[in-house]
Amino acid sequence: MKKARFIYNPTSGQEIIKRFIADILDKLEGFGYEASAFQTTPEEKSAEREAARASESGFDLIVVAGGDGTINEVVNGISPYEKRPMLAIVPVGTTNDFARALKIPRNKPLEAVSIIGKEQFLNIDVGLATTADHKSTYFINIAAGGALTELTYSVPSHLKTAFGYLAYLSKGAELLPRMKCAPVKVYHDQGVFEGDISMFFAALTNSVGGFEKIAPDAQLDDGLFTLILVKTDNFFELMALLAMVVNGSGKHMDDVNVEYIKSSSIEIEPVNSEHPLLINLDGEYGGKTPVKFDNLKGHIQMFVNLDEINDENYIGDEETLALEAVAQKFAKETEKAEKE
Repeated sequence: MKKARFIYNPTSGQEIIKRFIADILDKLEGFGYEASAFQTTPEEKSAEREAARASESGFDLIVVAGGDGTINEVVNGISPYEKRPMLAIVPVGTTNDFARALKIPRNKPLEAVSIIGKEQFLNIDVGLATTADHKSTYFINIAAGGALTELTYSVPSHLKTAFGYLAYLSKGAELLPRMKCAPVKVYHDQGVFEGDISMFFAALTNSVGGFEKIAPDAQLDDGLFTLILVKTDNFFELMALLAMVVNGSGKHMDDVNVEYIKSSSIEIEPVNSEHPLLINLDGEYGGKTPVKFDNLKGHIQMFVNLDEINDENYIGDEETLALEAVAQKFAKETEKAEKE
């Protein structure tokens, strides 16, 4: 009988996962797995260590329940091994970016686990970030740098739990006026970019910060990052770019203030070593530039919702539709303010 380890963060999101432990284990047993559970602790890298232990013990599947940070820990736990368990996710965090890309039901644990029963999977790309001190960290959704990328790891956990997405919006409004450009050199498959940027995004999926159009053509398994360099720190130009993003038109990719690059490997160096960019990896602090990103093509086999990933008419769940409605209103108000 195949073995599955269910690793769950009891404090993610609104702490709903604790009500579903027994039902999730029952479902896994029904899918043919001998299932057991592990509750993460406040100790640093608790999920990562348990995922590594499960990998060493020969588990066939790890199911992880939590937010993007917990998923990132599990990915870091299993990625170094030559023989890696399959991975499935139960998203119960605040933004659940990775789950949006895989079309996994969010904050609906039993529906998310049911995806395993469909036996649909992909070999997902994983990013590897290596900093100047030779510290290596894996990521599965996004690597970013710049002032606004502090957003996800600078909001205290208790505020994420209590206020969810509103906590991020409040912190974002505080950080936006502080954004400043910094000179960098960026080495990629097609050559070198040299200039001033305020932010960069190296995306493995199309979802960043709850918005699914920042990297609209990002693929889960093509071995390439979608690299976006933002070349302005002007408040009004940034607001205009943000309006394009939330409008979902993809026009921001062609804007004069954006450099758009596809690459399997990326190196980012600050021209002025006294002003490095802070790095965000899947919502967690990942050090400072200089940094090198390598795309590990098809590194982890994951259960995904292939039916809806491949469905061009997929319109999203209630949460996505509500977020898009707010985004559309924001875009219209920004456009109106610009004309005035």
